Amino acid sequence: QVQFVESGGGLVQPGGSLRLSCAVSGGIFSGYHMGWYRQAPGNQRERVASIASSGTTNLSNSAKGRFSISRDNAKNTVYLQMNSLKPEDTAVYYCKIEDSDYPLWPGWDVYWGQGTQVTVSS
Repeated sequence: QVQFVESGGGLVQPGGSLRLSCAVSGGIFSGYHMGWYRQAPGNQRERVASIASSGTTNLSNSAKGRFSISRDNAKNTVYLQMNSLKPEDTAVYYCKIEDSDYPLWPGWDVYWGQGTQVTVSS
């Protein structure tokens, strides 16, 4: 029903920047409320940032002041700009639908992409 293709991860030195992209296919992207999540080895998946269909954003405490989330409805894509990266930001990053302005199909909440690896190391 929906597919997420995350990209933009890589190896970066502390203090560096990366811009992650998540291309979404299926459904009405403009109505989706989207989130970026991450999971480090041995840790639970945690939400990093979210953006509503209106464009209203929310950042986790660890992301505030360093990360920003945006979306391009014409490209069905949500972005995560990450600046001043720290080693503790190392994780696999995923995007996900969190809600929608339109009805969603049964089981929509189980869909995740393959993620993109971010490694912050000198």
